[in-house]
Amino acid sequence: MAQKELNLINMEEVDAKAVDWLWYPFLPIGKISIVQGDPGEGKTTFMLQVIALLTRGEKLPFDEQERSPMNVIYQNAEDGLEDTIKPRLLEAGADCNRVLVIDEATDPLTMSDERLEAAIIEADAKLVVLDPIQAYLGADVDMHRANEIRPVLKRMGGIAERTRSAIVLIGHMNKSSGSKSTYRGLGSIDFQATARSVLIVGRIKDQPQVRVVAHDKSSLAPEGEAIAFELDKETGFAWLGHYDISVENLLSGIPRENKLGAAEGLLQELLADGKMAQSDIAAAARQKGISKRVLDEAKKNLAVRSSREDKRWFWELAP
Repeated sequence: MAQKELNLINMEEVDAKAVDWLWYPFLPIGKISIVQGDPGEGKTTFMLQVIALLTRGEKLPFDEQERSPMNVIYQNAEDGLEDTIKPRLLEAGADCNRVLVIDEATDPLTMSDERLEAAIIEADAKLVVLDPIQAYLGADVDMHRANEIRPVLKRMGGIAERTRSAIVLIGHMNKSSGSKSTYRGLGSIDFQATARSVLIVGRIKDQPQVRVVAHDKSSLAPEGEAIAFELDKETGFAWLGHYDISVENLLSGIPRENKLGAAEGLLQELLADGKMAQSDIAAAARQKGISKRVLDEAKKNLAVRSSREDKRWFWELAP
């Protein structure tokens, strides 16, 4: 066997560069991202709405980045182009002239297919969506075997980097309700390990029309705040704004109102005997998984008063 050539890279000679974003901090350019959730939770609807905004050159939710209309490649192995995908794109308001699909009529597409990179270059696509993941692995790849998944994902990562596109893989989650979110994605954990950003889409219990997109993993930036949208049979799709909920609570279907009630109960308990340092209250809230946003809302609802003593802030219940 011929000896492999050794080539050492000196990090002093490597030029540092900032990460570019299609949508900060959710979709990095030149990287792989994953959008996953249980079947029927709105993963595809969410991505089609993102595609619609990008093809029209409009701002994405809570993103001030100015952008020109861009081309997108969208591959869907589960729905028909004529009777499902095109109507949903039109409903979302997408510029369909900027949505391209690689023809799979006679030759199914896989992540190892050379047509994928060629199509991105020819279309000058800035976003590529493969929906769902398992349909594009190829018949000879077992999605549960890390040694088979890693080379495929490495190749995809190379394509994203070379073409300066954001590649999004949409995936279903397994039914292990007791597992952490990281282990609920179908197939090898290498999917989540390789992706630089992982988004979870789920619905809120007792509010089935409300869906939330939560950041489960963010390797290149601080995790973004969860964003809610509504799917109503009569009024259709609507962005609702930020929604305070953890990924684990989202997967469990726990509504935000439960968190607010818990925050109010915590404040009443901590302040029952008088004032308490704000920093101590915040620490107690963090231990219970209550965010600052929800804690501040509970403070407002209970009319909790703030006062400063010896350079420290204290909270107390109104008399």
